[in-house]
Amino acid sequence: MYDFHGNKSRYFDIQSWVTEKYIIPFLHLPIGTKLHVLEVGCGEAGVLKAFLEEGHTGVGIELSSTRVEMASAFQAQAINEGRLKIVNANIYDIDPKVQTEYQFDLIVLKDVIEHIPDQSRFIAKLKQFLKPGGRVFFAYPPWWMPFGGHQQICKNGLLSKMPWFHLLPMKIYQKVLAAFGESKETIKELVEIKETGILCEQIHHYIQQHGFEVEKETYWLINPIYTKKFSLRPLKALIAIPYLRNIYCTAHYISFHVKS
Repeated sequence: MYDFHGNKSRYFDIQSWVTEKYIIPFLHLPIGTKLHVLEVGCGEAGVLKAFLEEGHTGVGIELSSTRVEMASAFQAQAINEGRLKIVNANIYDIDPKVQTEYQFDLIVLKDVIEHIPDQSRFIAKLKQFLKPGGRVFFAYPPWWMPFGGHQQICKNGLLSKMPWFHLLPMKIYQKVLAAFGESKETIKELVEIKETGILCEQIHHYIQQHGFEVEKETYWLINPIYTKKFSLRPLKALIAIPYLRNIYCTAHYISFHVKS
């Protein structure tokens, strides 16, 4: 059921599809305007593919050299044509004041912010990469949602379908993962996610703290990407109750810009 985690070609297509059908319409990009788009944690660059097909140019920053190689293969034509650049680097090692090609109209993080340590520092850093009037978009699963711990990557069939068990205290969580036969690599990955998982209220706090303001947001009871993953129809939350929304919403779309 979860073969998309190992099938990178399929996952590339899923990411491109959800960006085309839901993320780009959410952003209401100016008609006829060609944007320079940055994706942080671009993986195989499926998200960027959708923006390129709309006529925009892009840069993807990715820490994993293996995923950079895949992105370079999947997007070889766009790279050769100069419409896309894939960079194997840490964003903190790039100075957009010196390297002006790293200034963007739009910065996108799709299912990435929940993996980044010290999100406050990171969100403050993004301001340096924005052109005047630029925007930032995050899509992510709130930490308290049923599968906010990404436990669907577990090899054990029971754990991969068990909601909310990622909210167990850390030591108990690790013991449960080990007892059900998860590998050291999987446990390490899930522990790292537990350490960095983020709530909607934290996102709002960091946005305000660093001089941004929210432009638009949508809370999803059923994440649009679940259409391709699990054949479920996307469904928006009619009411997003603070704190409780982290439990019953499976995705949060939010765009924001520097406060004028």
